[in-house]
Amino acid sequence: MKYLLLLFFLGWNMPFLWSQQADLAFEFQAYPTGLIPGIRLEKLFKSNAYHLRLGYNWIRHGDAGVHEDERGSGFGLTLGYKRYFSDQDRFFLGARSDIWFNSMDWKNNIGTSNETNGNTKIVVVQPTAEFGYLAFLQRTDWYIVPTVAFGVEINAKTKGEPVGQGLVLLVGIQVGKRF
Repeated sequence: MKYLLLLFFLGWNMPFLWSQQADLAFEFQAYPTGLIPGIRLEKLFKSNAYHLRLGYNWIRHGDAGVHEDERGSGFGLTLGYKRYFSDQDRFFLGARSDIWFNSMDWKNNIGTSNETNGNTKIVVVQPTAEFGYLAFLQRTDWYIVPTVAFGVEINAKTKGEPVGQGLVLLVGIQVGKRF
């Protein structure tokens, strides 16, 4: 029942929501142990913006995790908010939270007779603070946004052996169009 009410609310408010400016962008983030490409939809309200991202996370912890070698991947979803410093300024601060559904392969004692390996399924929650600058390209609705973000990866649910988690620094770029 609550899902039907949510769908009704969203459907009823769709004309209002889409009467404001919206951005559609390709986003790419890199961090020391991974890469995240994604598609981002952002809704603008004066100096505020809310966004939703669907992404894919390639992870290569190597020996920075719990095991000697950890690598994996998974899909995820991001919900976020950002605030521009003013209506005219294109610098912004934001907060976002990702949820990733990752599968991690790991190995220990690599190259020895007692090498072990396994797979761990994890659900990762990743709250992040973000700083960036919006730059429009040559008087068009196309833009580019370099970003720097700092957050923490928290393995909220683990099925299998524990794997790496902790602080994360992400450098990103978005290329998109304002509608």
